[in-house]
Amino acid sequence: MPKKLVLVCLLNFFVAALLGLALRYFFVQPAAYNYRFLTHAHSHVAMLGWVYLMLFVLIVHYFVPEKKPLYNRLFWLTELAVLGMLLSFPFQGYAAVSITFSTLHIFCSYYFAYLIFKNHSTPSKVTSYLLKTALVFMLVSTAGVWCLGPAVATVGQASAFYQIAIQFFLHFQFNGWFLIAVLAVLCHQLQLHDSKEFRLFFGLLIVATVLTFALPVNWFVPHVSLLWINGLGVLLQLAALFYFLKMAKPALQVLLKTQSQITQWLYWFALLCFILKIALQSASLFPEISNMAYQYKNFVIGFIHLTMLGVVSGFLFAFLLQNNLTKTNKTVVFGLYAFLLGFVLTEAILFVQGCFFYFGKGFLPNYYVLLFLCSILLPLGIGCFILSILNTKTHVA
Repeated sequence: MPKKLVLVCLLNFFVAALLGLALRYFFVQPAAYNYRFLTHAHSHVAMLGWVYLMLFVLIVHYFVPEKKPLYNRLFWLTELAVLGMLLSFPFQGYAAVSITFSTLHIFCSYYFAYLIFKNHSTPSKVTSYLLKTALVFMLVSTAGVWCLGPAVATVGQASAFYQIAIQFFLHFQFNGWFLIAVLAVLCHQLQLHDSKEFRLFFGLLIVATVLTFALPVNWFVPHVSLLWINGLGVLLQLAALFYFLKMAKPALQVLLKTQSQITQWLYWFALLCFILKIALQSASLFPEISNMAYQYKNFVIGFIHLTMLGVVSGFLFAFLLQNNLTKTNKTVVFGLYAFLLGFVLTEAILFVQGCFFYFGKGFLPNYYVLLFLCSILLPLGIGCFILSILNTKTHVA
């Protein structure tokens, strides 16, 4: 696995974490910058600069036998699009320059999907099905982006159409492309083979991913039928989780016996966050809870971070450690523990504050200061991981 490309992905993650830290500092000491513009920069660099590009590197590494220079050039072109968004969003938000680089990233992703469909090779139907499904969801999710322009031109940014288009993109990016691509790499590591359990899991997962989009739609166009559709999706998702754990647990136990302790803990932590994510989605079966989650943004932010930092990034870090890009030394262990501790503490603070709002208790004492201080651990942990890779002279792919 190219060390240089991995470092670029991690540097993007580090910058995104620093932007997130700046967003939380804004509530401690107000500063002269546009909060919304900086939020756009933070989210785009985290999603497209860290997760997307890291999945790009992993997919090419594991599933493309002939590493053509074309993939390397496409990576750097995509990174150029990320840098363009990083340097334009904080100053203008959604405007000509940032939209141009965002569009460039979308076209790069289309070409990437075409290349992987054409050139990927894997002896396992399990990984092939998951990989192709993840790419399809990535392509489908961009329909939400293309709807934003017409939505603004016809009914405005405050309309349900505009908000649903955004939720369409986010839902199928997070729950379709990111999550299923991570599962494809995980199943490749576990060397899982086609089975009845996999086919049940696979079918249930796809249907559940589509049906649970009904919940964010219901936030903007409330209707009882949408709650029933989401409820069915949640039940199917629980069934998919059951078959996944039944299928993957024996192979995961075998794999982890050959890994370092920190890698084992990362795998179990990411898996626990995956289970927790589905459990929290299952709570949306109760309309009062689903409405509460939308009304109090602490819960929404916490859930997004649970998926991005806990599940997706947890597995991505585990994959990197498994590839021996760095030795298991004090720096990397400290960095990963700092990152995980920062994640757990910030999630706990967000959840408790959300409950305080719901029960009319106001703010936690020193809420914003605590959230900011705990958030420092996130870029600190990522930075230590980067330093550890830089200090590792050689690695075994």
